[in-house]
Amino acid sequence: MKYYLIAGERSGDLHGSNLIKAIKQHDPEAEFRAWGGDMMQAAGATLVKHYAEMAFMGFWEVAKNLGTISGFLKACKADLLSYQPDVLILIDYAGFNMRMARFAHENGFQTFYYISPKVWAWNQNRALKLKRDVDKLFVIFPFEKAFFKRFDYEVDYVGNPLFDAIADFTPNPNFLVENKLDPQKPVIALLPGSRRQEVEQMLTLMTSIKPQFSGYQYVIAGVSNLPNELYQPFEKEGIKRVTDDAYNLLSVATAALVTSGTATLETALFEVPQVVCYKTGALSYLIAKNLIRVPYISLVNLVAEKEAVKELIQNDLTSQNLAEELRAVLPNGARREAQLQDYRHVKALLGEKGASEKTGALMVKYLKEAKK
Repeated sequence: MKYYLIAGERSGDLHGSNLIKAIKQHDPEAEFRAWGGDMMQAAGATLVKHYAEMAFMGFWEVAKNLGTISGFLKACKADLLSYQPDVLILIDYAGFNMRMARFAHENGFQTFYYISPKVWAWNQNRALKLKRDVDKLFVIFPFEKAFFKRFDYEVDYVGNPLFDAIADFTPNPNFLVENKLDPQKPVIALLPGSRRQEVEQMLTLMTSIKPQFSGYQYVIAGVSNLPNELYQPFEKEGIKRVTDDAYNLLSVATAALVTSGTATLETALFEVPQVVCYKTGALSYLIAKNLIRVPYISLVNLVAEKEAVKELIQNDLTSQNLAEELRAVLPNGARREAQLQDYRHVKALLGEKGASEKTGALMVKYLKEAKK
């Protein structure tokens, strides 16, 4: 069968690649075409557009680029009609993918959604649009199944695919030496995100407190889809960078400063104490503040249903607050052990590996049943 996948971010590319591998196990003749990234391409998909061209963050930033986004949507719709897949598989990336879901539904394509848009966080009536346009929805957090049931929408809870990615990871024993890091100096990992706007806003703040932690080495988790010159000013200050290797970095880190997103949960699963940081444009923040319907922005806290990790958001994200919160999660810090205990609770709630395999098997099963 023919599969058309759309992922608009780095995390979606990772989960899409594992999903492609899982689908192949149950449909050896499967063909894949995708909007995604290097990992999906390496897994066997023909890549149409790289997510790096589509990464816009924040309401105002999206509004400024509506013309570009509209052009991407038009191109994607035309390519979908030309390819005529057996199914369209959407992976997270709500703004773009919910529009594609409606188009696919109107044009008679079977549509699956893997990793639901966070409709439970704001504008919850979007759940009705998903119910209308998506044939099968595969969710990765246990609370999502109950949320969609409120809209009389039965969805498949498949577990969290991060467990698969982490289970497949084998730490590099030579990581410190190969990256010219000091094996005698503990590491503070900086995970500023994978979008230019995030990195530009976050790294200056994250690195501003480095002089207060002279006993540690700061290491940036860089990504290859962003230009080197974005990181170079920080490297000139003696801060090391590793590229596309966040898992190895987390495997040796003592603590981390993390931009809100999937990385907060990845950091928790590696049991690295963290401080969550988030800052966006003033207008985007004001809009989001009035729309958000959940008490936290980090996935760790949403799953734990409590403040397991400290969130420094917008005006609270100052050098002084950041230094104070980092001290609290370093060895002998006031909140380190409590945070590690909360991580173990989060792990228990999310379950074990197998989300990708389960989702791939279900998708192939549903498609075969639809063809009978």
